[in-house]
Amino acid sequence: MSTIVSVHAREILDSRGNPTLEVEVATEFGNLGRAAVPSGASTGEHEAHELRDGDASRYRGKGVLQAVANVNETLAPAVEGLEVAEQGQIDRAMRELDGTATKSRLGANALLGVSLACARAAAEDVGLPLFRYLGGAHCRTLPVPLMNVINGGAHASNNLDFQETMLVPFGFDRFADALRAGVEIFHTLKGLLEKQGKVTAVGDEGGFAPSLANNAEALETLMQAIETAGYRPGEQIGLALDVAASEFYDKDKQKYVLAGEGGRELSSAELVELYAELAGKYPLLSIEDGLQEDDWAGWK
Repeated sequence: MSTIVSVHAREILDSRGNPTLEVEVATEFGNLGRAAVPSGASTGEHEAHELRDGDASRYRGKGVLQAVANVNETLAPAVEGLEVAEQGQIDRAMRELDGTATKSRLGANALLGVSLACARAAAEDVGLPLFRYLGGAHCRTLPVPLMNVINGGAHASNNLDFQETMLVPFGFDRFADALRAGVEIFHTLKGLLEKQGKVTAVGDEGGFAPSLANNAEALETLMQAIETAGYRPGEQIGLALDVAASEFYDKDKQKYVLAGEGGRELSSAELVELYAELAGKYPLLSIEDGLQEDDWAGWK
């Protein structure tokens, strides 16, 4: 088995133009694993802690030099010499070194960068693609893609409260066909929005970011795009939402305030009822983050 001989981190820019961490892991066999750490536009209070420098004079406080230092000075000595294939041992060593539930001391971005780079390096050591290394010899099925084609909430400067409205091309035997369907519907959607005089600029994650009458209109517009593109809603193509409801929850009022619908205020039960209505009308297969993260009564 091959051991880890070096770990090195650097600061790079992500697809949003924000700093993030890139980590390289070299093995005894001379192979290299490299990983860049992703970052979301909206994150929950209980999620693993992404360590940022907080220096307003540099990248508006979003720099990750401290996380880089934590990798190079603290995590690297702890994992160098370990077997690169022992992913569980590597991850446990880093978690124990951090010692916090949310990985706030060293930064979840620091730990994740090292963990991902180790997995890639181990895959290189045995000459396998990463999916095969992690999934095993019988890993042959790609997941159904969820394609974020209409952006709202924290992902766009429009009036849509729901953060992501997605296509789910589930009715295909091959991933290539599902991908093609999503692409064709995406371009059809652009044409429909243009005909309606809507903005076709894109949001934070590449979906269109029009202002619409309400959140349900995003689903209705997608249904039109699916049918116009020649596909069957509910049979070949479903819909999904990442609502990110914490972003429009008013803790003082204990209400969900839909600013894009004239400041409409809903209780937890009323918002769930809205989801039920949408699911009854549209082929809605998934709703993510439908309530505020601490709304335990609502989640029940």
